[in-house]
Amino acid sequence: MATTTTAPPPVASAEAQTRPHELVWTLSMAVVASRALHLVAELGVADYLENEPATANELAQRCGLDTDALDRVLGLLAAHGIFEQDDGRYRHNSASSLLRSDDPRSMRAFARLNSLPVAWQSITALDHAVRTGRPGVTTVDPSGFFAYLGKHPDEAEVFELAMAQKARADIADVLAAYDFSPYRTIADIGGGHGHLLDAVVHANPQVRGILFDLPQVIDMATPSSDRITTAAGDFFYDALPAADLYVLMEIAHDWPDREAAAILGAVRRAAEPGGTILIVEHLAPETGVDVVSQTLDVLMLAVTGGRERTPTELGALLTDAGFQPSRVIRTSGPCSVVEAVAI
Repeated sequence: MATTTTAPPPVASAEAQTRPHELVWTLSMAVVASRALHLVAELGVADYLENEPATANELAQRCGLDTDALDRVLGLLAAHGIFEQDDGRYRHNSASSLLRSDDPRSMRAFARLNSLPVAWQSITALDHAVRTGRPGVTTVDPSGFFAYLGKHPDEAEVFELAMAQKARADIADVLAAYDFSPYRTIADIGGGHGHLLDAVVHANPQVRGILFDLPQVIDMATPSSDRITTAAGDFFYDALPAADLYVLMEIAHDWPDREAAAILGAVRRAAEPGGTILIVEHLAPETGVDVVSQTLDVLMLAVTGGRERTPTELGALLTDAGFQPSRVIRTSGPCSVVEAVAI
């Protein structure tokens, strides 16, 4: 008997699986879940949920909140995979645990980041950026995002902690991808609380580190090694310390091309010929679609005036500043390492 084979039905594309009106609805409503996440992180709700499950009423009493409203907000987050909801009780899962203040991998400050008044207002002023080309933040403070933080220490503290939490999540990938052992002195420029430098120095006993950032940031930094010194200053105005290797982690993308070029120029003036610079950040693809980098790019457009760049675009900035780009190293995480040598 002859055997016949029926071809499987064609696989529908992602666009076909999500009908156009559903796609528009989902993206239009994404702000609701984001705001719920911001709020739960801001209120510290995760800190009040112990190892045992709790009802919304129990949590509301602990937090001093309205039971019904909290239940509805937590239910939405649970539907998105943050917290678990079962039989009227909420319990932690691996995602909601990151909203706890005492979790060593805590991302609570990062979840609060876009709800800071300066960020939220800048994002809602995206229309200003689209109409004028100037970042939305200039409607909040004409001097820009970082000038605003200098005047609002409470928001600056959340921002710095959020950046430290984000860096902590990526540091292991960077250490696994790049060999820091050949260098004697490493300067972390705009390094915040110094988490990357701490990790590099602890993994490389022969390395000494210099943490460079604004005075108000350095005042909050507590390096964990006596092989790390701190230097306070502004990379637009002050000379950078001498080092064999300069690291800029998620710094260049915060600034437009002119300011980014000025930062790279400051590094080149401090570096000896043959000195190395690393730019560690998410890279935009040369071609194609990358929702993560495109989201970050529009966020930079609204909040800082910076942009996400391709390896070619970063290479051009480095070349103009007096560096020879040497290689791009992809880590196993979202960040890449762009290496260049002073000429």
